[in-house]
Amino acid sequence: MSDAASNYLENKLLDHTLRWSTAPYTGVSTVYCALFSGTAATVKTALESGTSSTSGAGNWGFYEITSASNYGRQPITFGNPASSGSISNTGSAITFNPATSDYNNTANSGSTVTCLAIMDAQTGGNVLFYGELSVPKQVSSGDQFTISSGNLTVQLA
Repeated sequence: MSDAASNYLENKLLDHTLRWSTAPYTGVSTVYCALFSGTAATVKTALESGTSSTSGAGNWGFYEITSASNYGRQPITFGNPASSGSISNTGSAITFNPATSDYNNTANSGSTVTCLAIMDAQTGGNVLFYGELSVPKQVSSGDQFTISSGNLTVQLA
């Protein structure tokens, strides 16, 4: 996955670092992995805005897989401290529920997951980091999307 921080998170981190006394940022105890389908460039543009779960073209909620296929965001564990500007998921794999129907989204982009995002809530919430999968993955009825331990890496440039 190539990755980037959303505008939302970039602003919060700058305020937290440089304006601590007036704008501290409080992180969340659990972050979640969300999956998206659609043309990667279009999805990443929507994810960059970072703050809109509203459905409709240009909003990331339009491209997130819908719950109709038994999809739900899954928690991510980053147990080891960051090193050299990079951190990876640790412990068990990030395992999504088996799909009860082909994955799809409100945009009807199809069942191929092209992007993922790290979110600060199990539903709604804000995009923290996002990226394009190095290899898009089609998820059909009966399939189970899994990210092995150590295979989701976030790196700051």
